[in-house]
Amino acid sequence: MRRGPLSVLLASLLVAACGGGSSGVEGETGGAPGSGGAQTGGRTGGNAGTAGAGAGTGGSSSTGGVPGSGGSSRGGSGGAGGRGPGGAAGKATGSSGGAAGKATGGSGGAAGSTGSGGAAGGRGGQGATGGQTGAAGKTGTGGSAGGASGCTTPPPASPLIGWASVSGMGVTTTTGGGDATPQVVTTESALASAAGGTTAAVIYVKGVLTAGKISVGSNKTIVGLCGAEIHGHLGLGGSSNVIIRNIKIVGYGVGNCALDPDYDSSVGCSSGNDAVTVNGASHHIWFDHCDISDGTDGNLDITNGSDFVTVSWTKFHYTPRSDDTGNDSTGANGHRFSNLIGASDGLAIDVGHLNVTWHHDWWADNVNQRMPRTRAGKIHVFNNLFTAAGDSYCTNAGDASHLLVEDNAYIGVKNPLQPDSNGDMLARNNLFTSTSGTTTATGTGFTPPYSATPDPASGVEAAVKAGAGPQ
Repeated sequence: MRRGPLSVLLASLLVAACGGGSSGVEGETGGAPGSGGAQTGGRTGGNAGTAGAGAGTGGSSSTGGVPGSGGSSRGGSGGAGGRGPGGAAGKATGSSGGAAGKATGGSGGAAGSTGSGGAAGGRGGQGATGGQTGAAGKTGTGGSAGGASGCTTPPPASPLIGWASVSGMGVTTTTGGGDATPQVVTTESALASAAGGTTAAVIYVKGVLTAGKISVGSNKTIVGLCGAEIHGHLGLGGSSNVIIRNIKIVGYGVGNCALDPDYDSSVGCSSGNDAVTVNGASHHIWFDHCDISDGTDGNLDITNGSDFVTVSWTKFHYTPRSDDTGNDSTGANGHRFSNLIGASDGLAIDVGHLNVTWHHDWWADNVNQRMPRTRAGKIHVFNNLFTAAGDSYCTNAGDASHLLVEDNAYIGVKNPLQPDSNGDMLARNNLFTSTSGTTTATGTGFTPPYSATPDPASGVEAAVKAGAGPQ
């Protein structure tokens, strides 16, 4: 058994806090220079080592950040302070990169100023996380150097865990577009063109796309850059081997279901579109580090024989709305039903399918129910966070489903667990804080056919709040 996802996350955060990283390539413009670049490199003087080297490789003062034989205790911080082409030397107590310092650091802090490389630390030129760049703010024309990503380089995916990693239906595991050359799209039409068909493609989405309805074909990786958003509806119908990550997806129903082009007032919100729909026996689908909200009907529904799905590190929420028209009206509660697995009871197409893993996800503001609501499949729900105050219920085991619900944190919610009489749920090691309603379920559950070691529920709230959503 390998380390749990929280252990992996904490390890990666520690690495990010202690070192620089590779050079970014493009960032926001016009930011002010930092107060010395990668502080963690310089705080320990010579211990900057390779940590200080995370800043860009360009710049007119590349020697400025080199602490010579180690620099003083701030020698390594002379590197990444510069901004824009050429940049400035940053600040260092040793005037030539801490030349007067102590011989403890070797070549630490070799970044110098970043020229077109940008500031150390932070993703997408934000200068916030990678190397603790002080008051770096936004980078110049270059990219982020110390963090995991820039405006043309997304952060890495999480490790793939769960059903999307399991072989079946002719696919060994989920790889998306694989090593296809990335293409950047900035318009709805470009996204629609790139996402269709079955040819392997890696698609980087940049900007805010009011996308309407986009059909996603097979063998695709769709990744957001620099706070990218897609507004409208994504549909995966009969698709396989798809990865969607690091992106915000906003449905039509932002505060008002009638904004959906398919809304029927005689029916109500359920007549509209989900933010994301996975149906038509789609399989090997992985959502990672997404933010999905305001689907008119649901946020992310998985139905009609779809299978081998993992949803990880994703946040679900709604803008407040009521649903006081139509035959599905729920009045002041609104139709804020986040995640449905299985469209109705007893569908033959669902038998043996609808197997889904949910881990490190966050059901947050204004979600009323379906976190998730399940049918038919073997569904693993672990290390998730539930804070949707005012809800009706959270995690459901419906018709012919088998749920393993473990090491989750339910905080301030009603009816955390809802095992129906025709469903099966085994719940263990969950944390319940200020909840009401059912907190036990002693069914048989199932044994996952993949390796997953949940982290203790006591650490889930902090980890998920810090890590869920686009990075």
